[in-house]
Amino acid sequence: MSFHYEIRLSGEGGQGLVLAGKVLTEAAAIYEDMNATQSQSYGPEARGGASRSEVIISDEDIDYPKAVSIDLLLALTQESCSRYWHDLKDDGVLLVDSDAVTDIPEGKFTVHKVPIIELARTKVGKVVVANIVALGVMTELMGIVSAESVEEAILTRVPKGTEELNVKAFHLGLETARALKT
Repeated sequence: MSFHYEIRLSGEGGQGLVLAGKVLTEAAAIYEDMNATQSQSYGPEARGGASRSEVIISDEDIDYPKAVSIDLLLALTQESCSRYWHDLKDDGVLLVDSDAVTDIPEGKFTVHKVPIIELARTKVGKVVVANIVALGVMTELMGIVSAESVEEAILTRVPKGTEELNVKAFHLGLETARALKT
């Protein structure tokens, strides 16, 4: 049975969403031999403006590189949630930062509220790895790309000297998602 899975990571510039999208794409395409594409968009203000990264993973050819019918939406800001939730499939997943997104839209999709940025700050010690915490949560919730493949891609993509910090953040995200599923 074929699959086609569309992911949108949204928030604001400086949150590392493009990097997270590239990591996920690399994990799928290089380490799992799937078809994957990544695209990005951000406002003219590189930091602080609206930002999004889209990833499509499929076992068939990908005809169009932009996500239009979202299976999983990550929203790290209220603005990004309000702007993009309309593109979620009825059976999709909305993952929000519970501290930043307080106005949760209603729909037939599943909502997971996780204090992603706060977890990065308090459990890992650096807000800058919130994107990797979110990547861990998404990896576990999706169940499409293995945690091992994503971790391997993290190690090749993050800045040298930050590997241990990022792996810790990723594992925190995985554990957080496992707790959500129980």
